[in-house]
Amino acid sequence: MSTKSKPRLSWQKKLADSKDLPKVVTITAKMSKRWGKEGDTCVIPAPKEVDEIIKKVPKGKLITINQIREKLAKKHGATIGCPITTGIFASIAARASEERMAEGKKDITPYWRILKEGGVINEKYPGGIEGQKKLLEKEGHTVIPKGKKSVVLDFEKCLVRL
Repeated sequence: MSTKSKPRLSWQKKLADSKDLPKVVTITAKMSKRWGKEGDTCVIPAPKEVDEIIKKVPKGKLITINQIREKLAKKHGATIGCPITTGIFASIAARASEERMAEGKKDITPYWRILKEGGVINEKYPGGIEGQKKLLEKEGHTVIPKGKKSVVLDFEKCLVRL
């Protein structure tokens, strides 16, 4: 009996799979404990939408994951952008970008320009903190340690307004 596993989807294919998204859902009582008032709305974006926002961040500029969520909420007329799926799709965009770079393609998503709240670098993106630090410093940013995390110094001055 063969125990072949299904071939793993590339990150680029995962990024392209919209899974019937985006969709706006009503925040339930259970969701309201973390995400707002019951009856408010939450947009669950399509992966490509997250990628498109990241691609608009110019060299030398930065964006926070919360700014991405706010932009998605505004676009879809929702109260908030889903924190979980937006983060997952930003991560998929980062990995798809790394695949494209490995293939020698130049049109890549600048995922290293996405920061967590407070200017913190996301250690889960490709290259980890060190890899992103190099890319950010190449664009003129200064990265400093802050406890166990790394942050972009004066990041607020470089935030993009999309």
